[in-house]
Amino acid sequence: MTAEERLLDRLQDPETLHQGFGELVNEYKERLYWHIRRIVLNHADADDVLQNTFVKIYRNLHGFKGESKLYSWMYRIATNEALSFLKSKSRRLGVTEGSYTEMMAEKLESDVYFDGDDIALQLQKALALLPEKQRLVFNMKYFEDMKYHDISEVLGTSVGALKASYHLAVKKLEKYLTHGDVL
Repeated sequence: MTAEERLLDRLQDPETLHQGFGELVNEYKERLYWHIRRIVLNHADADDVLQNTFVKIYRNLHGFKGESKLYSWMYRIATNEALSFLKSKSRRLGVTEGSYTEMMAEKLESDVYFDGDDIALQLQKALALLPEKQRLVFNMKYFEDMKYHDISEVLGTSVGALKASYHLAVKKLEKYLTHGDVL
């Protein structure tokens, strides 16, 4: 029995649910935080989305059927929560999602929680200019070192389409970072 299977057993038993959920949070909070943070680009927003993600996970544990890996299911929830947050925030501000993401990328320099150097800052700004799907695929493949099969489970997209999205993202990022061209 794998560690994930043991955790699932604890999560499905009312006697050990709370202990199991605590273990789940401890095991996945950092990875989910950084996954969300790369989407919303802001520490406070990432914390809020992470909280909403764990609430949604807790409320829907009974619906997890094991058709995918637990972390794939949680990443899908985290991704959807982060994208919904961006849509909602951009609507409230009366701007497009792309414009909102660009605004957030510009604010990274003043974010006390951003500890990257100038190159990391330029990469984040360039990533903000990518189409949503390419940005998600690049983040999951490059930063989170996920396999295409796992990304496919999270995003519900074929491996071939993911490889194409990643390749396009890399080409656009190279062009932007070497020539400063708009993506």
